[in-house]
Amino acid sequence: MKEYIVSARKYRPMSFDAVVGQTALTTTLKNAVRSGKLAHAYLFCGPRGVGKTTCARIFAKVINCQNPTADGEACNECESCQAFNEQRSLNIFELDAASNNSVEHIKTLMEQTRIPPQVGKYKVFIIDEVHMLSTQAFNAFLKTLEEPPAHVIFILATTEKHKILPTILSRCQIYDFERMTVKNTIDHLKAVADKEGIKYEEEALAVIAEKADGGMRDALSIFDQAASFCQGNITYQKVIEDLNVLDTENYFRIVDLSLANKVTDIMLLLNSVINNGFDGGLLIQGLAKHVRNVMMAKDPQTLPLLEVSDQARQRYVEQAQRADTRFLYHALRLMNQCDINYRQSSNKRLLVELTFIEIAQITQPDEGTGSGRKPKRLKSLFKHLIQQTQSKQSAPQVAAAATQSQSPRSVTSTQPTTAAPRQPVTTSQQPAASRPAVKASQLGMTWRNLRSQKMQILPGMQTQDEKNLNEHVEFTQEELELQWLGMCNRMPQQYSGLAARMKNMNPTILQMPAVEVVVPNEIIKTEMEVIQRKMQTTLRTYLHNSDITLTLRVAEQQERERILTRREQLDLMSQDNPSVGKLIEAFDLQLA
Repeated sequence: MKEYIVSARKYRPMSFDAVVGQTALTTTLKNAVRSGKLAHAYLFCGPRGVGKTTCARIFAKVINCQNPTADGEACNECESCQAFNEQRSLNIFELDAASNNSVEHIKTLMEQTRIPPQVGKYKVFIIDEVHMLSTQAFNAFLKTLEEPPAHVIFILATTEKHKILPTILSRCQIYDFERMTVKNTIDHLKAVADKEGIKYEEEALAVIAEKADGGMRDALSIFDQAASFCQGNITYQKVIEDLNVLDTENYFRIVDLSLANKVTDIMLLLNSVINNGFDGGLLIQGLAKHVRNVMMAKDPQTLPLLEVSDQARQRYVEQAQRADTRFLYHALRLMNQCDINYRQSSNKRLLVELTFIEIAQITQPDEGTGSGRKPKRLKSLFKHLIQQTQSKQSAPQVAAAATQSQSPRSVTSTQPTTAAPRQPVTTSQQPAASRPAVKASQLGMTWRNLRSQKMQILPGMQTQDEKNLNEHVEFTQEELELQWLGMCNRMPQQYSGLAARMKNMNPTILQMPAVEVVVPNEIIKTEMEVIQRKMQTTLRTYLHNSDITLTLRVAEQQERERILTRREQLDLMSQDNPSVGKLIEAFDLQLA
């Protein structure tokens, strides 16, 4: 049986032209070889699996080639090229700094730099994962890197350039490798599949490319896995099943259902996705990326930003024509907020469900009251209540008007028949009093007391604000502190931080009904002055005294509470409870 070689090794590039997605970088290296302007140290940095070590080997092979081609490639025929291809070259040394990162390893490497090459021009030392070297090893390597022998070239490769000492970076030519684009990855996977005789669907290769996240080695590894699972026929359904990837069809359906305000269908779809083992946060992230792609598809200029297959790009364009830009902006903000709060939420599924409900209601009408929707305006909550009150009040008024209209007829019946006949009254000429205007105050409520407290709605009930106009009830210090704490607990969410500080403050009665609050500093006083009038009104309402005045004062130096050290706190505990001191002496405890 023939030995199996994974695609990442089998199709590893052997020349600069075979390197995928690094055209500018390989062109620079080939020009350096053709012009003979070679540096003594190079640093290749970039994400994993983008060709750093591969380009280092190709570069080492080319600079030692005895007959390089006109475009800067190796001839693959000379003794040096054949020795490299057969992995028996003595001019190229590779060191894995992840496992050889001590000073002794670097000293051994430096000793080998003294020996000139036997075949070829240069000795090339490739140090992979160079950021793993210790600080002492870097310092031992520094002098040789600055002034190496004329026949030595160093090629350093790393995925984390920020971990390398600046003194090392300043002595190297730095080449930044780019992440592989989805298109380049798909094209390379197509070429590999054609060479291996494997059938494929382009959408399946697009899923593999997106899963690889810019790494060609990862893409080839996933490709081998999918080829084994699919038995030579890589299809979209089998790939998402093998890789446990959420089908993009779900994202298209969620957007379509949201545009149609179908909350129930979205909840059923979300339940199905979660039951299949997918995380709600993953669904939010995927949908946010999908909505971003739909937004990019609305403008032909931003359409190239979509790193998807051609078939998927067409679907994005079709959905972008149906989706309003304001809907997409609002949906992205909601999903971004959900993604921020997801990790901290104790009920993650509920957070995701609420986010989807809000997204599905973005395009609903303002006065919509259908199933699964919420009214956009608070006014609609009282619409039916006002109509019912109008109908109840209009009935007795219509009866009274009928009685009044009948009494003149009895008087006029005694008049002579020679009187001029009355003109018929049209509907438009009837008095406007037959349909009285109804205000919210007639229902026993106002907007202010609806927000401030819960009250029983009775016809003709006097509002709380009207009663407080003439109230002068005296109150005690305990009642003042109780209402102050209740006010802090009822403050809106935007003042939660200020409310927490206010709970530690104790309002005092200077002279009835003047109230003073001592605040710790000017910053908090400035924040409280913004809502000072509202706090004063609240205290007047709940303490039933319309003469209350609220003043704020910054605490003096002697009034501020001193923060005790841990030693002082322990001493106070020992004084208050002698058992603590005995426990410390018995076990010879020390304060950490």
